Amino acid sequence: MSLEAVLLLAAALWCTGLFGALTQQSIVMLMMGLELMLGAVIVAAAGAWYYIAPGRADGQVVVLVAVTAMALEMAIGFAVVTALFRHREVDMTDMAAELKE
Repeated sequence: MSLEAVLLLAAALWCTGLFGALTQQSIVMLMMGLELMLGAVIVAAAGAWYYIAPGRADGQVVVLVAVTAMALEMAIGFAVVTALFRHREVDMTDMAAELKE
C-alpha cells in the first residue's frame, strides 16, 4: 500500500468524521464523528512514519500512545454523557447547551 493510498484513507475518514460531527445533534454521534477524525490523524501519522522511517519503532510507540490516549478520552467522555443523561435526561447537543444554569 502506498503513502498516497494511506493518506487518501485518512482524508476519507477525516471528511466522514467532520460530516458526522457537524450534522448530528446526538452527543454520542458527535463523539463518534470526533473519534473518526482522531482516527484519521492517527492513520495519517502511522502511514507517514512507516514511509519516512520504516525500520524504527519510535513512530509505532507514538501511535500506540495516541490510540491509548484516544480510547481513554472517549471512555471518559462517554461516562460524562451517561452521567448527564441519567441525571438530567439530556441526550442532544441543544439540550446540553442549556446546562449553564
